[in-house]
Amino acid sequence: MIQRNQFKRSVLALAIGLTVASGIQAQSTTGSIYGNVPAEDGTTIIAKNESGLSRTVTADASGRYNIGSLPIGNYTVTVERGGKVIGTRTVTVRAGAGADASFSGGADGATTMETVTVSESAIPTIDITGVDTRSVLTAEQIERLPLARSAEALALLAPGAVSGAAGFGAFANLVSFGGAGVSENAYYVNGYFTGEPLSNMGGFSLPFGSIEQQETFIGGYSAKYGRSDGGVINQIGKRGTNDWHFGGQIVYTPEELRGDQADLYFPDVEFPSEYAYSDDTLPGTLHSRGSESNSWEQSYSVYAGGPIVRDRLFAFVGAEWGERDSVAAPNALTAANHRVTYTETELPKLYAKVDWNITDNHFLEFTYLGEKTDQAGRFFEYDFDTATTGDLLATVPDPFYQKNTYAVAKYTGYLTNNLTFSATAGRGKLTKQQINPSIIPGLALIGNPTRQDPSLNGGTPRSNAQGGAIGVNAEDETKGLRADLEWVVGDHYLTVGLDNIKFEAFNEGQDQLVDRWIYGRTTSNITPGHVGSPVTATNPSGYYVYELIFRTATSMSLEQKAWYLEDRWQATDNLLLSLGLRNDQFTNANNFGEVYLDADNQWAPRLGAAWDVNGDSTFKVFGNAGRYFLAMPNNVAIRGASASTFTREYYTYTGIDANGVPTGLTHVPRLDGGTGPYSSNGEYGQSIDVLSFAPSDLKNMYQDEYIFGMEHAFADDWMIGAKLTYRDLKSAVDDICDPYTMADVLEERGIDSSTVEIPGCFMFNPSGTNTFSLADIDANGVRTGTRTEVVMSADDWGFPDDMKRTYKGLDIYLERPFDGKWEARIDYTYSKGQGNMEGQVKSEFGQMNISKTQDWDAAAIMTFANGYLANDRRHQLKMRGSYQITEELLLGANVRIQSGAPISCLGYFNPGNIDENEPEADPIGYGPSYHTCFGDVASPGTKRTPWISTVDTGLTYTPNFLDKKLALGMQIRNIFNSRKTLQADVTSETDPYTVSNTYLLPIGRQTPRTVTFTATYDW
Repeated sequence: MIQRNQFKRSVLALAIGLTVASGIQAQSTTGSIYGNVPAEDGTTIIAKNESGLSRTVTADASGRYNIGSLPIGNYTVTVERGGKVIGTRTVTVRAGAGADASFSGGADGATTMETVTVSESAIPTIDITGVDTRSVLTAEQIERLPLARSAEALALLAPGAVSGAAGFGAFANLVSFGGAGVSENAYYVNGYFTGEPLSNMGGFSLPFGSIEQQETFIGGYSAKYGRSDGGVINQIGKRGTNDWHFGGQIVYTPEELRGDQADLYFPDVEFPSEYAYSDDTLPGTLHSRGSESNSWEQSYSVYAGGPIVRDRLFAFVGAEWGERDSVAAPNALTAANHRVTYTETELPKLYAKVDWNITDNHFLEFTYLGEKTDQAGRFFEYDFDTATTGDLLATVPDPFYQKNTYAVAKYTGYLTNNLTFSATAGRGKLTKQQINPSIIPGLALIGNPTRQDPSLNGGTPRSNAQGGAIGVNAEDETKGLRADLEWVVGDHYLTVGLDNIKFEAFNEGQDQLVDRWIYGRTTSNITPGHVGSPVTATNPSGYYVYELIFRTATSMSLEQKAWYLEDRWQATDNLLLSLGLRNDQFTNANNFGEVYLDADNQWAPRLGAAWDVNGDSTFKVFGNAGRYFLAMPNNVAIRGASASTFTREYYTYTGIDANGVPTGLTHVPRLDGGTGPYSSNGEYGQSIDVLSFAPSDLKNMYQDEYIFGMEHAFADDWMIGAKLTYRDLKSAVDDICDPYTMADVLEERGIDSSTVEIPGCFMFNPSGTNTFSLADIDANGVRTGTRTEVVMSADDWGFPDDMKRTYKGLDIYLERPFDGKWEARIDYTYSKGQGNMEGQVKSEFGQMNISKTQDWDAAAIMTFANGYLANDRRHQLKMRGSYQITEELLLGANVRIQSGAPISCLGYFNPGNIDENEPEADPIGYGPSYHTCFGDVASPGTKRTPWISTVDTGLTYTPNFLDKKLALGMQIRNIFNSRKTLQADVTSETDPYTVSNTYLLPIGRQTPRTVTFTATYDW
């Protein structure tokens, strides 16, 4: 038997001499096995998994071997010489990683022996071939930890990962990695892209009990993969083996054991004397009762997997049925609705996989994924003052139905020992409907009835039983194909491949089905510079109403193509270089098939290195640098490249009928010379000229990333590591809605702006220079067929600062892997996310109009916008672990402590020297949306939410008398029922000098304590 240090050196020589197949990449579903055997002629190595897949290779002259592109799972590795077995061992292959299966012998050991033996190292394994940063959780690890049952909950264990904006449901369940926006991640299942096809907000994830491994990448992945500058969540599902297995699980989270949320009271903040609350009776009074809103859930899951034909054909099926119920009571501002909402959501999921080992060198995989979201609800009468619930109402909340399916096929061929080919093809389909059956044709929907003129409604706000106004009936399709050829040539592991996917959306967006009237009040101009004051001799208090029209439904497509080259080169015995180049092409088209963005030859270099400092696998220094491109998602065509209507027509009124509809209407005068409805973005339902909507030289969003780190194994059981990350957003895409500035620039250049058609909004690169093509028009506004080009720079638009988003992070970890008794992992992250652009979304107030946020719409809205970004958390401490108390009893814990999130303040544009009643205080008609508050500059992040801590624990009992087939568990998440504020309302005013009563009101708080019981049976 060789000595321990000799063993470590031989493993190092092997690992860096034969680069791990499939190269530790995101989205990978395979890994590799490598090792050392006695260096004698006729020695072969056979690796066989539980599904009968078998690969045989011959060791090289020094006794080293490598078996690449292996599906993950458990393998038995056998060494044979002359047909005689001389040694065996078992290993587990993880996604994208190499598993060491070394035997004594090889370059540093004996070369002749009758029986080889296994030399085990007590130290933890450091992957010296990895140049990326990622975490992999196996099914066994997931079972030991008290975690919420979602892909995002697992991903949040990764260093630097933070939850999305808690105040908005669409963001709250998502994750931000390395300062990026929550829409900038990629989701994969079994190697196929499963991100939400319209806006990339989240993605499909497996039934929780069907997860074999989840791989979370937070940076540094290779040229094989792209389309993410945040993180990658890659799930690999379970598969059938040569033994049949069955099982099921019940998960129950009762309402009665959920911690109460604390009551909320209207804020009472200090502000200058010239400002006043919208309602000065509300500060300090009850806003909402925490005990009146609650939720509870339960799920049932089953699985079965095994051989259809032993060693050749296998199947696995996992199904999960989730039920989630909630109750939400109105707050003081919505009390006039007199109703409480009960919501019931059914969440069935199905995962099926068939594996066919055609031969030992060729196999096929078929995967089917399906999930539904079926949400319905009921309204009950509710009295806010007494907190009592009454009778069931006839109207219902908007129901929501969504079905999402994927069918994926993958072929892998081991053409030779050095040549592997794989191809994956898939199709996905998503349908969704949101049409309220209680919408009453011909009856208007009333908004803000509490702001009606009390002299016209008898002091009681008037509304009606209308159940809604908006309908959604959409369908999205996804088609994908990727192919990879991997070739080992000496010290080089070469790969070449293509990665294509196409998204098509039909009737996406919203359609308005009935009239909508919204009430308001101001003594100033409603929209300075555009819509005047409603004050008249008979309306001195400034009551007004506006009719809202909002229609956006349309179709569109997005095609993403890429090819790549990569060389993982063993430059020296201790140094591995990863050299890659990726070329991305993105093509966006609207409902007429008109292309509005065709970006090709987007070159993304990826460079990485891993250096084993001591030559014994105990100390690794690594680094990488790369560029990552993002396409504009399909949703950009909604209210962008396709026609849309979003107008407000303002009136004063002399009466209100019994249904809350205003009567006796008189137009509020326009100040800009227009008549009728007003649209701040110019959305009047007109056709879109795609040539002017997107400039010809528009660049896609891309980010440069640099990582430098180290890992060290010590004291036999422990690993420590540190990593520095720098991310710099170099190019971004958003819309600008400032035709007036473009017209001024044209006039300055001697071009009559009335002779061209300038759209209300168009896409551009903030801080970049773009060339816009405008249609020429005649005196009657009719297009002449010719065009005028205009080049606009950031200075031309008048922006005060360049676009900026940087992330600087230091991650430090300490880990002790599970040894059958206990495990522990501690991560600390210090980071800064700074700039004036969060990304594709705006978390401050939940704007998820991807790449078309209100940021960059005009120069004024970006003035004083530089600061700390929404996903910035200065300090994060994450601790997790488990302890086997007895053979039957396991304790798990997960602790998360982090500093607060930045709080912005948005108001009218008044840095201290502007009268908010004048047009200068609202130069683009957006109301209180500027980075000034109470007559002062309000840089984002000047204030922050408080530090938070969450402690989760779990206890699992697996009795021996049932052969450990039954497991009973209890998990308590947020055991101390912490209820700190995660997000607050940042809009300071409702009208000039009128402070919003909800300014700084918490809109997102920690989830109260929940107790979950589980019963699992595996046979």
